[in-house]
Amino acid sequence: MDNFEKIRGHLATSAFRITMQEPYVVCVELSLDNGRRHQAIFLSELQDDDSRCFLRVSTAVAPTTGIDCRRALGFNWESRVGYLAIGDLDGVPYLQLCENRPYEGLTSAEVDRLVLEIGGLGDRMERALSAGGDLL
Repeated sequence: MDNFEKIRGHLATSAFRITMQEPYVVCVELSLDNGRRHQAIFLSELQDDDSRCFLRVSTAVAPTTGIDCRRALGFNWESRVGYLAIGDLDGVPYLQLCENRPYEGLTSAEVDRLVLEIGGLGDRMERALSAGGDLL
């Protein structure tokens, strides 16, 4: 998986439900908790200062309004997978769970694992931060 189009092709032939495709961005919707919950996971391409390409896997967790920053930073410290960031979603700042991986050495199995892990963990965080709600 050395470029975004190979990742897009893999996702298109997998069991994942793709809900949006744009240049260098794909959205996968996971159905969780026997279909009672859903989580949108975005896969996109990033480049660093040396033009090295990375895959970013991210999911929105909750609006930043009312979020305890100490709790979020504590999660970042304890997390083995992903990190927290703030990104806009339709002009509203949202806490995002993200993971960036260089294309080198990235396999289809690892892409699948990232989608499932970031999606599942993002949903658990969303549930905890929104009193059980399913905002996204």
